[in-house]
Amino acid sequence: MKIGNIAFDNYPVFLAPMEDVTDLPFRLLCKEFGADMVYTEFISSDALIRHVNKTRAKLEIKNEERPVAIQIYGKEVKSMVEAACICEEIQPDIIDLNFGCPVKKVAGKGGGSGMLRNPELMLEITRKVVRAVKIPITVKTRLGWDSENKIIVELAEKLQDCGIAAITIHGRTRAQMYTGEADWTLIGEVKNNPCMHIPVIGNGDITSPELCKQAFDCYGVDAVMIGRASIGAPWIFKEMKHYLKYGEKSTKESFTYYLSILKRQILQNVVRLDERRGILHGRRHIAASPLFKGIPDFKPVKIALLKADTIDKLFDIMDGIIRF
Repeated sequence: MKIGNIAFDNYPVFLAPMEDVTDLPFRLLCKEFGADMVYTEFISSDALIRHVNKTRAKLEIKNEERPVAIQIYGKEVKSMVEAACICEEIQPDIIDLNFGCPVKKVAGKGGGSGMLRNPELMLEITRKVVRAVKIPITVKTRLGWDSENKIIVELAEKLQDCGIAAITIHGRTRAQMYTGEADWTLIGEVKNNPCMHIPVIGNGDITSPELCKQAFDCYGVDAVMIGRASIGAPWIFKEMKHYLKYGEKSTKESFTYYLSILKRQILQNVVRLDERRGILHGRRHIAASPLFKGIPDFKPVKIALLKADTIDKLFDIMDGIIRF
């Protein structure tokens, strides 16, 4: 499978772009564990062209994480084109257009999945961004705005006609947000449409190696994108790649081994930010990590973990956890 001139091995597994999650340290960890491509946090085109420092900081990429995509969102043709040109100067491998974010502050203002209510504008933005830059442009979107307007099959063809190099489809409507189950049948319908010749990447509810393989086998997608299941568990990519290659689960490492990965991630954020902000940034991964599931009477310990405000306190609590 290729996106533009970027070639991937069979069964590629990508890290989904996630706000406040897919920062540089986390992307590098996921890459280390086998993610075939990683994406930045989504970046506001308006903030980028206004040179907002916090937004500009999200553009930092490293050669070790390649291939890497920078994802941008917005609702204006001019700002999206200008933002794409700024991103191109950073030399990512791909620029991805976010037409799928469902949160109110984005979609409610017409950006992200809000574009699904204005597909003509979505197509115009896509067409003009493709023309403005030389690197591959991809799109990430959803099935439609709601259950009565699942437009993805026809929309995917039109986006392809705009010149995109690949499309990622999250198997929910905007109205669903992240509730209910992802519907992969329409993703498969897009992939099996004889008019489609660009790669189709499936996203939504892939939480285990078995489900990852099922997505490839049942729906024929060219790649699978992993989102929430990777939070607090960057090692999931190693588990999925092993299962895809050998058809069996990989051997589990020790609890201490996985704990050391979470510690390393937090330390990297402390170095990148500072102790207070680095710990705050790591709390989402601690709270979501499957590593602590099933530990008896863990709730007080979890609260203590999420309240710890120094590395010494946080790591002392971590080291005191006994895994039964």
